[in-house]
Amino acid sequence: MTGTTVAQAVAELAALEDPKMREANEKHGDDHGVNLGKLRALAKQLKTQQELARELWATDDTAARLLAILICRPRAFERDELDTMLRETRAPKVHDWLVNYVVKKNPHAEELRLAWSADPDPVVASAGWALTSERVVKKPEGLDLAGLLDVVEAEMKDAPDRLQWAMNHCLAQIGIRHTEHRARAIDIGERLEVLKDYPTPPNCTSPFAPVWIAEMVRRQHEG
Repeated sequence: MTGTTVAQAVAELAALEDPKMREANEKHGDDHGVNLGKLRALAKQLKTQQELARELWATDDTAARLLAILICRPRAFERDELDTMLRETRAPKVHDWLVNYVVKKNPHAEELRLAWSADPDPVVASAGWALTSERVVKKPEGLDLAGLLDVVEAEMKDAPDRLQWAMNHCLAQIGIRHTEHRARAIDIGERLEVLKDYPTPPNCTSPFAPVWIAEMVRRQHEG
């Protein structure tokens, strides 16, 4: 389906719209009603089309932006372009996919991580923390893990939801991946009690950092 116009792609998305799914998604701040499995199937048909991805993004429609993320070339975006895209993103799902599927694969990821982490906008800062969690797991060399724990300890309790979630994720990953910081990470989690009472479905791991760390460490030892 190369050569597809933005109007054709938007029409395809409109045909996939499900009012019940929109109602469920809107409870999480995501204003679209497209099944993500069907969205991925459409992206697979379209294949990589960077120009179409840019045009879909420009529509400001949430489903179109999710599709844009799936068909773009992550490495083709400039730093300032990604910064603008993140700042104009409203829907949490678009924000998460943009960071995880595009920014993490872009050569400017580290530069953006540093800039976003220090940003006064908590949603932008949450993207910086998400990129920091990625480095904690995959490339911790050069990171000040003790310093990150200092910031989490001082700021996570009162941080807005999205930023708090991202900081908590970083806290858990430090505890899971770095044995020398594990006791302190667990202690911070226990004292701050962030997400302690988060409703967790059966067979899912709680996002409460001490429980999350203990469970993942147990699995590592069993594995």
